[in-house]
Amino acid sequence: MALRAVWKGFLKFGAISCSIRLINAASDSDKISFRILNRKDRLPVKSVYVDEVTGDVVGSENQLKGYELASGDYLLIEPEEIKKLKPTTEHTLEIEETVDLASIDQRYFDKAYYIAPADALSQEPFAVIQKALASKKAAARASIVLYQRGREVVIQPHGTGLLMTTLRNAKDVVSEKAIFEGITAPKVEPDMVEIATLLIDKKKKAFDPASFEDRYENALIEMINAKKAGKAPPKPVAAPKENVVNLADVLRKSLAKEGIDAAAKSKKTGTSGSKRKSAA
Repeated sequence: MALRAVWKGFLKFGAISCSIRLINAASDSDKISFRILNRKDRLPVKSVYVDEVTGDVVGSENQLKGYELASGDYLLIEPEEIKKLKPTTEHTLEIEETVDLASIDQRYFDKAYYIAPADALSQEPFAVIQKALASKKAAARASIVLYQRGREVVIQPHGTGLLMTTLRNAKDVVSEKAIFEGITAPKVEPDMVEIATLLIDKKKKAFDPASFEDRYENALIEMINAKKAGKAPPKPVAAPKENVVNLADVLRKSLAKEGIDAAAKSKKTGTSGSKRKSAA
């Protein structure tokens, strides 16, 4: 079954234009979801808007947006007024510039969407744009109106189609200076760094999202299946109790757990016994 498009419009690159559709590149449809029930009668409940003073339910026909002022009063905004603000290009995804994808800070990437041609007539111009970007190993930057918000996006070749990723604005990204400024860089024994690098080498694997596992989701499924069968829910996993007292000892325990001979590895790398002794 074809996935539903979340946006339809036109992709424009210079004089080239074609009809396209956007499809979510990720889905949460397989995730466990719950309904909220009334504890008394065990029937589902739903969310409604109520008047904060009277408690009366306010229907959608009587709802409007309000911008709160410093005085506590509200500036009333009608839905029609917001619709008029949408740019005339709200149904056009126009490539404004090309950029080096590697130059984009990973913190600015947000949500990904596939871009595909919307009809047979659009396949050729779409392929021209896709192949041109692929041949130059370039990404395109553009703007789009999505979910009633203007968003900056980056577009890159992906397979025979395109992948569009929405970007966060600079003001939405927290500066690392406020987080890392209090972190000091203590002197670390070279042997401990060497042991840690052995662990890194041991755990190195190819990036494979298919191997990802949602342990919390699995625990939910296990609990649901147990309750359906009338069995006791699974016991919770005990929290780790070990505290780091001697970092070098903990690192060596980690090596032993991975089946790595630290002494043999150290000889190969030329690490002296005196250094290993000082690290211990």
